[in-house]
Amino acid sequence: MNTSKRRFPAEWEKQEGILLCFPHNGKDWPGKYEAIQWAFVEFIKKVSTFERVFLIISDEIQREKVNQLLATAEIKLEQISFIIHKTNRSWMRDSGPIIVKNENKREALNFNFNGWAKYTNINLDKLVPAKVSDFLQLPLSQVLYKGKPVIIEGGAIDSNGCGTLLTSEECLMHPDIQVRNPNFTKEDYEAVFKEYLGITNVIWLGDGIEGDDTHGHIDDLCRFVTKDTIITIVESDPKDNNYKPLQDNLKRLQKAKLENGKSPKIVQLPMPKRIDFDGLRLPASYANFLILNKCVLVPTFNDSNDRLALNIISDCFPDREIIGISAIDLIWGFGTLHCLSQQIPA
Repeated sequence: MNTSKRRFPAEWEKQEGILLCFPHNGKDWPGKYEAIQWAFVEFIKKVSTFERVFLIISDEIQREKVNQLLATAEIKLEQISFIIHKTNRSWMRDSGPIIVKNENKREALNFNFNGWAKYTNINLDKLVPAKVSDFLQLPLSQVLYKGKPVIIEGGAIDSNGCGTLLTSEECLMHPDIQVRNPNFTKEDYEAVFKEYLGITNVIWLGDGIEGDDTHGHIDDLCRFVTKDTIITIVESDPKDNNYKPLQDNLKRLQKAKLENGKSPKIVQLPMPKRIDFDGLRLPASYANFLILNKCVLVPTFNDSNDRLALNIISDCFPDREIIGISAIDLIWGFGTLHCLSQQIPA
């Protein structure tokens, strides 16, 4: 039984807009900063066609530069709301607030970003939830458990809006990265999910994909596309390091139950061929799509599977336009469209 007054809306529910942060340096994309700026402009253009963009920029000087870029791309500036706040990085899915409904009123949650338990330069990012909630004039709640802050990134969780949540053991339970929440058990996490997100049922996947800097974020693995349908990535090459963990995840999903006790429908999504750059394998995944009002933006990778992925996702969203966005430069930062954005429910 769910006694929480909070509810974590599904991403396909009505949105006021999308939170993005324009990069003010190239640290997340070394050597590709010029290309990344234009990739961002294209991303903003597509989102702003369908809804408002809440765009974090570092200062007035950057605002002027970004305005020029947006004007060059003929983006309607009335669709852009600027929030001035300097950040350490641009990954709003993880440092931004998660907005839930509390007795049907919006509430922003601060899940205490700590740089994926990896990076120490986070002092500016830690202030993003307060800055955004203040701009949106929403109450902000600190997520606590037994009096201590809880650390969970937005990319680690996905909701069907009805009480079921997807997450992964590698991200939340791996012994090497328990510095997120030391000594937490699955029961501890599920108690947090219930109190703050209204979740009564958690589906735990295993490991994430090779090259994922976040250790198994769910938004690179599988996503709800309706309240009872889950799309999940699979690797077709048995010799690839992703083959076994993704098969394990598929088997877990096939045995899983929803909050109503029924089995979810499972849709399989291919992986792009392996992408290596400067000695690193990059975590390219079609599951990192972003659902907008009347549209789904899908990362593409100059790959023959791009078309397959777009068609499969299109079948999942018959009432939405499906648009591919080249993410071949963005993925050098170890994430793409969903990682960079955070939806603001209406």
